[in-house]
Amino acid sequence: MSIGGGAHLAIERARSIDCSAMQIFVKNNMQWFARPLRREEIAAFLEHAQRRELQSAFAHANYLINLAATNPQFRSNSLRSLSEELVRADQFELPFLVLHPGAHLGAGEDAGLARIISSIDRVFAGLPKVKTRLALETTAGQGSCLGERFEHLAAIIANVREPERLCVCLDTAHVFAAGYDLATEKSTRNMFVEFDRVIGLDRLAALHLNDSKTARGSRVDRHEHIGKGKIGLDAFRFIMRDRRFRKIPKVLETPKGKDLAEDVVNMKTLRKLAEQKPR
Repeated sequence: MSIGGGAHLAIERARSIDCSAMQIFVKNNMQWFARPLRREEIAAFLEHAQRRELQSAFAHANYLINLAATNPQFRSNSLRSLSEELVRADQFELPFLVLHPGAHLGAGEDAGLARIISSIDRVFAGLPKVKTRLALETTAGQGSCLGERFEHLAAIIANVREPERLCVCLDTAHVFAAGYDLATEKSTRNMFVEFDRVIGLDRLAALHLNDSKTARGSRVDRHEHIGKGKIGLDAFRFIMRDRRFRKIPKVLETPKGKDLAEDVVNMKTLRKLAEQKPR
């Protein structure tokens, strides 16, 4: 949901179309830094009359951050920006901030993962009192982006100093583009079996429910409306009906206009799938 006009207005936008879960940016998502939040901005969000109508609200980090950056200035900016966004998310009392792990930019997977681990350690060390966790997001594996294999996220979690401050957000379009099979309910179940084996379902904090414009294994991140892309409906039916995911927030990152009509259609599709019997 857009935070245009103030983060508190995102709550009104979400509730206007009957959302029960909401994801926001805590500042402009294409800028490194922003002025600190004012007390009245924080209060407007926390004390909004409709805030409690949302079962879940969380944030997504800006797209400039790259914890695996090799350029010293770029990495410095990434660390500072992530730290500031964690503080802002914590001020809004959000449980976690979704983050793309980073891109190694030619340095190689091992070097990239090592930089991500050390970057997270530095950020957390500087914010000992922040309660908002980092939710590492699965990626499509575009270019040199890390996170397209569950093993990447597991390695990060296993090697940071404070693993309890990490969780995971799974994006259906991303894992499909990365090569995981979501063609049927059975193959989707098997994908989650692998996720549980490698990472653990106890780490799963959120789901991004997006269909994919691109084919399985394309490593190209292009979101499509539910049931209109290459994934189809079976995977989403499985997710919506599996009791293990009932309390895990699910959000759409599909194209939409200002009137949010597309979100209404996609949510209607997902809620209808939740009522159908498994195939």
